[in-house]
Amino acid sequence: MSEQEYDLVVIGAGPGGYHAAIRAAQYGAKVALIEKKNLGGTCLNWGCIPTKALYASAHLIEQIKEADDFGVEIPGFKANFAKAVERKNKVVQELVGGIEALEKAWKNDIFMGYGKIVGGNAKDGFEISIQGEDNKVINGRRVIIATGSSPALIPAFNIDHEKILTSDDILHPDFKTVPERLLIIGAGVIGCEFANIFTTFGSKVIILEYLPGAIATEEPMIVKELMKKFTKKEIELHISQNVLLVESTGSGVKATTCAADVPRDQTDTAEKSTFEADLCLVSIGRAKESSNLGLEDLGIETMRGAVKVNSETLESSVQGIYAIGDVTGGIMLAHVASYEGDVAVANALSSIGGFPVNPMTTDYRIVPATIFTSPNIGSVGLRRKVAKEQGIDVLMGLYPFQSLGKAKCMGEEEGFIMILGDKQTHKIVGASCIGTEAPELIAEIALAMQHGLTVHEVAETIHSHPTISEMVLEGCEAVVGKAIHKKGRPIHH
Repeated sequence: MSEQEYDLVVIGAGPGGYHAAIRAAQYGAKVALIEKKNLGGTCLNWGCIPTKALYASAHLIEQIKEADDFGVEIPGFKANFAKAVERKNKVVQELVGGIEALEKAWKNDIFMGYGKIVGGNAKDGFEISIQGEDNKVINGRRVIIATGSSPALIPAFNIDHEKILTSDDILHPDFKTVPERLLIIGAGVIGCEFANIFTTFGSKVIILEYLPGAIATEEPMIVKELMKKFTKKEIELHISQNVLLVESTGSGVKATTCAADVPRDQTDTAEKSTFEADLCLVSIGRAKESSNLGLEDLGIETMRGAVKVNSETLESSVQGIYAIGDVTGGIMLAHVASYEGDVAVANALSSIGGFPVNPMTTDYRIVPATIFTSPNIGSVGLRRKVAKEQGIDVLMGLYPFQSLGKAKCMGEEEGFIMILGDKQTHKIVGASCIGTEAPELIAEIALAMQHGLTVHEVAETIHSHPTISEMVLEGCEAVVGKAIHKKGRPIHH
């Protein structure tokens, strides 16, 4: 095989792409990884990691404000957003450098530029043109498209990247100013996470949401608990708002809205509301990055920008070309993209033959999700409404953090865990948690669900005391009325 010929070419080095490249190398494949901008993609540079770094600073501020209760006096402390951003930038740089080092350690070739599939087939291999820092043409026996997504640019919102911003803008390494007033459009995961961060650093935050509530994907009880904290932090949430126009006023921004239930052809005459702020963050969706990849010329099917794939194998409509992550329009989570990277690599290399790997099929039954607001939110499996729609009769176990000794010692008494068990089998079918370390707690439940454990089998596992992990133990016991530190229903056999 010549220098320019590869077993696998991966286009896009986000959490799906860079993961797939390393996994393929572990099986002994010769791999090329193409990235147009930054290794790590959106997640590492403009998403998961930088927001969590800023969240860590915001959380520390919250803890310092309560330090006196712990016998620690910190008079006159000052929050410095610019320094928090510098720390965030350093975290990102170190992780990007780590990915580069790992790829090189596995002898994967990294090319910086735009990758485009210009021809070929599964029998003879595919030709990929690279335009950018590296200009060349390489060949790959198999290709994985992992180009991700970017913030949706809605024309009516006039995103100018100065006053009206995307999440990419607000996480830019040079964005170091805390606006006195911040308007956020969209009360989904991204909007709520940024609301929490900026209100903690001193912004007056106003959120406009089209739907009748925030974070529509979560259990209503979880959202209600989060809204209690938002009210405490004086975050304004205006629901059922159809944002008609966002415009820069020179010194700030202004959004014009009407009620969400007004028919589209009647918005011109509907009663309007206006909201003003210094900056506006638009966080209402993401567009798939599938243009200029050569998909049309090859006959690869797409739908509204998403690459259509076989839901089990992740192969596109063209044999030998696979797609993973956000660009497929599936579950748009970084950890799902990484998982899909494993599946696509296994199928791509096994179709070539000669590698120690067997074909895989996807399994999306158990996908945990996390939201880094304050308090944290974690969830996995079914919500109560969906379980009911599927005809599953569930028992719900609810256990509050305030009843847990370790949480009380930490001063982290907000929130609760709720676990759903099938009334007939007592197997766990879903769980949601809001409170300290919620995402970590959900990981144990996800593992239990993946292996079909019952609430009894989890509860019979000895958990160390005093720990936050006892929330899972008590939550599972609460499902059947056996929680020790909470009075509940009689024991259900």
